[in-house]
Amino acid sequence: MKNSSPMCRCGRTSNSQGYCDGSHAKPAKAINRIYSVLFILVFGFTLQGVTPSEKKILNIEKSSIQWKGKSFVKSSEKGKLSFISGELIFDNKKLNGGKFIVDMASLISTDLSGMMKTKLEGHLKSADFFDVNNHPTSTLNFTKVLKTGKGYQIYADLTIKGITESILFNATVAGDNLKAELKVDRTKFNVKYGSGRFYDGLGDNMIDDEFTLIVNLQMS
Repeated sequence: MKNSSPMCRCGRTSNSQGYCDGSHAKPAKAINRIYSVLFILVFGFTLQGVTPSEKKILNIEKSSIQWKGKSFVKSSEKGKLSFISGELIFDNKKLNGGKFIVDMASLISTDLSGMMKTKLEGHLKSADFFDVNNHPTSTLNFTKVLKTGKGYQIYADLTIKGITESILFNATVAGDNLKAELKVDRTKFNVKYGSGRFYDGLGDNMIDDEFTLIVNLQMS
């Protein structure tokens, strides 16, 4: 019976008549199988190292910043600020980052009215305090986020009046909502007006160096 196999051109055959018996193909097939296994293993491990990242954009209308300050004459002053933009980053549904821009021109007092309200707002926006004409925005950028039992511990860079300082605060996240309270030493940002640490004899005009920001973020 005539052999239907072609004559072997590479010489690697055990057939006595010189027909191709597939001997040269077996090593190639084995090598291909090895490459296939290695590819699956490497690709599989790579996928295991990738965590799905999700960016959530700040809903400016539903988010808020309340500020509280203290003076010698009055136990506290209260007001609000508004965001320009913001976002939170989640990896596997865990908070991993965020950045925000605040409109300093939006600063208002909420516990005063009339001339006293107008006077305070103008003074806070002046060069004595936040110098809004020259520094219309402030920013907050998360640099490190640690999961805790009750929420998150967040390290961030806070920039006010063009000066950046590190800040640490705690936050809680529920669904698309983040709540946090930040204590800020204004003197670190060259806001020294009325500070007893820098001026003597202030008397009734002394103002606490620390103010509080109560933040409520609602993401879209």
